[in-house]
Amino acid sequence: MGETHSSVIPCFGLHPWFVGKCSSNWLTVLKSFFETVPSAAVGEIGLDKGCPQGKAVDFVTQTQVFKQQLELARQLQRPASVHCVSAFGDLQEILKEMGPFPAGIILHSYAGSAEMVQTLAKFGAYFSFSGFLTSVKSQKAKRILQAVPTDRILLETDAPDALPRVSPGSLVWVPGDPAVPEELQKQLEDQLTLDRVLQYVSSLLEISEEELAQISCKNTIRLFSYPGSKLC
Repeated sequence: MGETHSSVIPCFGLHPWFVGKCSSNWLTVLKSFFETVPSAAVGEIGLDKGCPQGKAVDFVTQTQVFKQQLELARQLQRPASVHCVSAFGDLQEILKEMGPFPAGIILHSYAGSAEMVQTLAKFGAYFSFSGFLTSVKSQKAKRILQAVPTDRILLETDAPDALPRVSPGSLVWVPGDPAVPEELQKQLEDQLTLDRVLQYVSSLLEISEEELAQISCKNTIRLFSYPGSKLC
């Protein structure tokens, strides 16, 4: 897809759910991917103490593999997309130990507290919000969003895992409708999800959808404009 679409930037990484299944030379293999695709970023990597798949993997091993990949991202001067579930305290300690990441760390589908935002941002974190945010109590969601610096806000779909809660009136197509070609259904799902996230986040921040879209787009372009990126 990255070769076909100029807007698609590949990312390579070992997800915490699969750490227990990796080979002994996993890091060498991972590095070879970046040699083959030098425009790629790092991810999805991370820590998971909450999901069943994450709980099934030794957390010490998760932490070791995560640190190695963060160090690789630093060496490559690439942003890293981070999956973090029920482990934000651990993440914060690791960042304090390893120091800031100027290329950026994307906390994808952010589910941490408002109180942690300032410290995480200090180490280079960007905060990406998905449909998951609509399942959080609106007052809590608003506090989180208001704590995030404007230049660190990102939006994402994370579909179909984090589809937003929607009102019946907002549904504009029926999944599986034979009138919709199969190749278009995923595109429609992602677009509708992103539109809903945009609407919800802008309403909580009390800014227009247009302003938020411009902020998120500007932040995304800056984050992915690293040396060797397709955007440079």
